[in-house]
Amino acid sequence: MPRGHLRVMLGAAPGVGKTYAMLEEGRRLSALGKDVVVAIAETHGRAATAAMLDGLEITPRSTTEHRGVTLDELDLDTVLRRAPQVALVDELAHTNAPGSRNPKRWQDVEAMLDAGIDVMSTVNIQHIESLGDVVQQITGVQQRETIPDAVLRRADQIEVVDLAPQALRDRLAEGVVYPSARIDAALSNYFRLGNLTALRELALLWLADEVDSALQRYRAEHGIAGTWEARERVVVALTGGPEGETLLRRGARIAARSAGGDLIAVHITSPDGLREAAPDALAAQRSLVEQLGGSYHQVVGDDIPRALVEFARGENATQLVIGVSRRSRLAALLTGPGIGATVIRASGDIDVHIVSHGRAGGRFSLPRPRGGLTARRRAYGFAVALVGGPLLTLALANSRSPESMTADVLSYQLLTVVVALVGGIWPALFAALLSGLTLDYFFVEPLYTITVGEPLHLIALILYVVIAALVSLVVDLAARRTREARRAAAEAELLATVAGGVIQGEDAVQALVTRTREAFGLTSVRLWSADGAELIAADGDATGADTANTAGSTGTTGMPDEADAESGTQRLPVGSRAVLELSGRDLEAGDRRLLAAIVAQLDAALEHRILAATASELDALAEADRVRTALLAAVGHDLRRPLAAATAAVTTLRQPDLPLSVDDREALLETAEDSLRGLAGLVTDLLDASRIQAGVLAVSLASTELDDIIPPALDELGIGPGDVELELPADLSPLLADGVLLQRVVVNLLGNALRYSPVGVHPVLAASEFAGTVQLRVIDHGPGIPAERREAVFAPFQRLGDTDNDSGIGLGLALSKGFVEGMGGSLEAEDTPGGGLTMVIALPASGEDAA
Repeated sequence: MPRGHLRVMLGAAPGVGKTYAMLEEGRRLSALGKDVVVAIAETHGRAATAAMLDGLEITPRSTTEHRGVTLDELDLDTVLRRAPQVALVDELAHTNAPGSRNPKRWQDVEAMLDAGIDVMSTVNIQHIESLGDVVQQITGVQQRETIPDAVLRRADQIEVVDLAPQALRDRLAEGVVYPSARIDAALSNYFRLGNLTALRELALLWLADEVDSALQRYRAEHGIAGTWEARERVVVALTGGPEGETLLRRGARIAARSAGGDLIAVHITSPDGLREAAPDALAAQRSLVEQLGGSYHQVVGDDIPRALVEFARGENATQLVIGVSRRSRLAALLTGPGIGATVIRASGDIDVHIVSHGRAGGRFSLPRPRGGLTARRRAYGFAVALVGGPLLTLALANSRSPESMTADVLSYQLLTVVVALVGGIWPALFAALLSGLTLDYFFVEPLYTITVGEPLHLIALILYVVIAALVSLVVDLAARRTREARRAAAEAELLATVAGGVIQGEDAVQALVTRTREAFGLTSVRLWSADGAELIAADGDATGADTANTAGSTGTTGMPDEADAESGTQRLPVGSRAVLELSGRDLEAGDRRLLAAIVAQLDAALEHRILAATASELDALAEADRVRTALLAAVGHDLRRPLAAATAAVTTLRQPDLPLSVDDREALLETAEDSLRGLAGLVTDLLDASRIQAGVLAVSLASTELDDIIPPALDELGIGPGDVELELPADLSPLLADGVLLQRVVVNLLGNALRYSPVGVHPVLAASEFAGTVQLRVIDHGPGIPAERREAVFAPFQRLGDTDNDSGIGLGLALSKGFVEGMGGSLEAEDTPGGGLTMVIALPASGEDAA
């Protein structure tokens, strides 16, 4: 009997509509004539889901007694006897009741599949076994019901039932998913917007990985051995020329062909660069890189192809995009293979794209003089002299005549100048000497002898060599000046890149350290303080990418005593504040000049950091002064009013000639007592506010039951349980809190809720426990607070529009937040479903039962 097919509806969280989608598909298959039965479906009281069961055959459930509770489970034997074509089985990861045929529901499904029954089922992403720790990290909830990954991966079809996180929260708030009693706790705990977004991404990524696995299985089954790159890291080489935009857009298209493709642009600055870079063009191309979602890098390297390939390998690139050379064909012929050909030979397994553009070279012209007469350039000069001399001699010998002597001399002079332009002074002197001997041997009487018959001929030969030497010296001097200019331009571009990164928000010290490692191709760069503490570290990771660490993150306890010459470690003082440690290759003189500029920038950046820290301390002092000013302004009237009332009452009582009845005296005493009590409360709040601000609030944490907090709080407010709806679970864990402070918090929050609740509508005091945290929620259905003003209500002396003189000085919520945070918890404001404000107190559970 052929095995049945498994189709799974995968959801990111409860309530996205998996069961509804399964039942809807079952109804569609039934309408097409398929034999469909509902083996088990959990509606959880959702009317829309229950309505989808109408018209479908439902198999009876089995019942099991467990600890005095009757549990309904899927009846596997009944389904196997019924033997439908398709069975609908909800909640694939469900754990069966003790005494069932199989411990897990997915094992029941396996039995149905072995019997040839097609099964359609549902599962949430949090129930996949390999994702348990990830889900727990996101939500704080450990999943006890899981399904092995292998079972789910064997499914013939997996569909994600997707719903936007906010849409799911809206459904939850409307009561579609859970009963109203569970809505608030669910919205604040598992169904937070961030949790749902992360779970949704996890579900989509898991399915994407499953698609990739399916692709690999397909390739294996069909014997496909070639590489199919699904994700790309594309490095685009920029020269600063006008073709950069074309290359970047081509690289972005290559990266966009696969999910998660990265675009990386790099500009290599060097005396032997492709061409001097235009700063404005590079700035525009850097902006384009950022618009395309890529990253921009700048590296200093003498050997462009090697530096480019090393950077690409360090970034673990799969594709390398470069432009067609802008050299002319004659220049390419004379100077050998260009950068493109060299990069292709050195790239190995990195695919190289050479992109054509409008500035590609195509004309026949003499090569432009280039700075930096390397050994290769001198070798080319000697080659031109050795090859060009005989060829020129052969051409001139066939047209030799007494009248052609002047043209012959000028032709050899031109050859010498060309050799000087290509190879510098030594190949030019060699070409001049060789040309002079050739002229004397082939074109000066007597022919075919090295004999100078006329003194003027000897003088002419000497002048010939001197002219060649002078031309060569000029070329060599110009080449050195060009090298120096290009080196200076490269250094300026590097410093401009660092400055640009700082302007865009990077930390100046970290940017300088990171760019130094990257620019000079070093293994690591570390900045140590004068006392040996590590401040910043930029190390090349396994892929060569920078990993920058701030102080304390690297685990290094102190700066090594001496530089290790064998490992290439060098140290430079950064003023009197720090030491810069460089590990890797030895730096050349030109590198050290640039490094001196970077060290000066580091010294200035460190000084700026110290000044910024000082300014931050001054800001704190200014803020404290502002608070004190606000305190004086706020308490002036509020302290004066009860003090004036108490003084007036006592003064009246002390007048002996004023006849007062017993009731009058009682009223005055009551006024004085109330005023003094209010004054004492204001002073207490002010002292508590100052303690919180100074960080000296005394907190005594202990295991605290809510039953010991709520009744005294209600008594203090002068209300009874009938004035507040209490939703306190009987099995709620004790809190780790200061009972006195928590009672004051509850009094403040309940007082506000009573004040703003509509007439006839009581506020709600509810409690719940989640992931080791107890949440106490004070819910009102008043006007609420706009989202943009939520944080402002916790600031001192904020009354948000209160104009009466009996509402205090705006310290209640500020004190409440300070008290709760002092106890290790949090206080946040949320919308109440249906309108109003909910204040959520979250405190850790004590982990022990109260005595």
